[in-house]
Amino acid sequence: MELGAFSVSLAVKDLGASRAFYEKLGFAEMGGDGEHYVIMANGASVIGLFQGMFEQNILTFNPGLSQAKEQLSEFTDVREIRAALVEAGIEMTSDTDPDGTGPAHIAFIDPDGNPVLIDQFFPKPSAA
Repeated sequence: MELGAFSVSLAVKDLGASRAFYEKLGFAEMGGDGEHYVIMANGASVIGLFQGMFEQNILTFNPGLSQAKEQLSEFTDVREIRAALVEAGIEMTSDTDPDGTGPAHIAFIDPDGNPVLIDQFFPKPSAA
């Protein structure tokens, strides 16, 4: 099962201060609204800085997106990932329609209480 690009979504107290800090580490802004959240990259490393949007840091995976931030033509759809996780006994904290075809996300908690988000931006890939 391919989960796609990986990033860490950080719950920050001061978006401007956090952005300035990560810029000093070589990260550059690549997306976001600039007021509530910013997505930053340093090579293949990606972080999201989110102010006031959630309480904890989140491990984030994006099916259909490579670590180089390119859309993939073939990838494991979030609904396939969901089915495998549910079969393995993982309980969803945020679920999606298993019969859907558009962009979707699921979320769950790891054994140590860390939230995990699988957020697919693209429609389900077409069957060949």
